[in-house]
Amino acid sequence: MYYKIYFNDKPLFLCDEMDAAITVYAHHDDAVYIDEFSPPAVNSMIHEMRLEKVHAGIFLHKDLETLKKAFWKKFILVKAAGGLIRNETGKLLFMFRRGKWDLPKGKLDPGETLEQCAIREVREETGLSAVELKTPLLITWHTYDESGKHFLKETHWYSMETRGEQTLVPQREEQITDLKWAGETDLPVLLANTFPSILDVLQKAGYPTAR
Repeated sequence: MYYKIYFNDKPLFLCDEMDAAITVYAHHDDAVYIDEFSPPAVNSMIHEMRLEKVHAGIFLHKDLETLKKAFWKKFILVKAAGGLIRNETGKLLFMFRRGKWDLPKGKLDPGETLEQCAIREVREETGLSAVELKTPLLITWHTYDESGKHFLKETHWYSMETRGEQTLVPQREEQITDLKWAGETDLPVLLANTFPSILDVLQKAGYPTAR
């Protein structure tokens, strides 16, 4: 088992064993590997992941939950939720924001469940009113810095469906400039300009993600 945390586009794997997916990264010269657990080692890995020359990290420890807690303590945790939306023709809804194709998502409001958050964010960011939440897909993590503080965003992704003709309205105040229904033949172009975590969502849902 492992947790994958993105530092920008770079994956850090916290793991209790090396599976095939992680081993691929272990052979890269620009990957950092640590297998001795200590607070200084945790700090060192976070420092290394922020270096331009490093493109992946692997931290191996037999007690994965202890390792996770040690890393989580270094960040302010922000919970969010979003959706992979499919219409009745099988197309997926993407949005263009800040130069990248993305999926609707946003931060959890006080008192909300993750499911409520996912539905609300989809409605606000796309203008869709009739959206049905189906099943959980996966959780992604990525770090970012804001006002001198270090954050770890935990995004819960759900598969969703919508039916009927609905007008798409991009939420301009969130810098969303375009919304697009994409079929499988459209995916290669969009996925060539998206985030690795979005590729993870598509892959979990069974879509091809090769760039």
